[in-house]
Amino acid sequence: MPLVPDHIKNLIPYKAGKSIAEIARDYKPRKIVKLASNENPLGPSPEAIKAVQACLGSLHRYPNPVSHDLRGALARRFDVLEENVITGHGSEGIMSVIMRTFLLDDEEALTSEGTFIGFRVLAQSRGIKLRTVPLKDYRIDLAAMAGAINDKTKIVYLANPNNPTGTIFTVKEFLTFMEQVPPHVLIIMDEAYFEFCYENPVYPDSMKYRLDNVITLRTFSKAYGLAGIRIGYGFARAEVINNLMKVKLPFEPGIPAQVAGRAAMKDEAWLKAYIDLNKKGLAFFYDLFDRLGLRYIESQANFVTLVMDNGEQVERINEELLKKGVIVRPLAAFGLPQCLRINTGLEEENAYFAEMLEKVL
Repeated sequence: MPLVPDHIKNLIPYKAGKSIAEIARDYKPRKIVKLASNENPLGPSPEAIKAVQACLGSLHRYPNPVSHDLRGALARRFDVLEENVITGHGSEGIMSVIMRTFLLDDEEALTSEGTFIGFRVLAQSRGIKLRTVPLKDYRIDLAAMAGAINDKTKIVYLANPNNPTGTIFTVKEFLTFMEQVPPHVLIIMDEAYFEFCYENPVYPDSMKYRLDNVITLRTFSKAYGLAGIRIGYGFARAEVINNLMKVKLPFEPGIPAQVAGRAAMKDEAWLKAYIDLNKKGLAFFYDLFDRLGLRYIESQANFVTLVMDNGEQVERINEELLKKGVIVRPLAAFGLPQCLRINTGLEEENAYFAEMLEKVL
């Protein structure tokens, strides 16, 4: 009997984009702008920083094992009970708990091609069969997804907005899809970019429907600028949350993450400032790409994906941008080798990217 199972030996791990330190070491550019990881360029709310600083003297203590204060704050904010809320080490951490809680070895997971690869890694690490449905015009095809559900399907993963395309499916498409989903199938609605699109009238905020077999996942990593501290949360009916709480690590997330999440959520002015900055950034990118004659996918998130002629062109442009200190995200690992994702930054960062992109082209 082998020490390492085949599904782990053959697993391709998630590979993050290049870091600022790597680019400084490898290329030594005069300036570095990172637009690869969909991060908030303003950083976290000053209130979140103060909250973390205030808790540093308590780091020798274990955190509240059920994140009582943060879960309570989230429950009040979204008009649910605390028993409907779970927190974790980023929304991906909660996703991992879902996979361990609900999947048996002979059951299957279903998702789209060209979506968040973290889910694929989690599914394959469990050794279960993962099936995918192609994107349609760079959007998740819910009609095809519904048709792909079979007797072994236990979990369906949907990212809305989708990462890395930035597209959404609509209220009508979502409700039609849910009518076709058997009650034993758990739908993971990954709404990591919810704050950027919830005002869109056709966007289906899953919290408005409270469906029994849906778990909504959100995060403080993107709009709230807390990617480095890893704090996410989810909503579902009490029975689902109760069973997840049995499986999750008891002291996750840590004290700094819990207090930072609560403080960040209160600072609505900081959140609005970033949402407004992102809207300006998207408009800037659209104007730039139109002027350069580049094809792009209109986005409901904090990034835009360019569609190039082929993977070789993407690799060349990416390498030349790296030499000039601009970090963006090629999407071959997502199954989209012809695509390049760029998140919005500060105005001066966007301008530097535009200058360097024109030189590269």
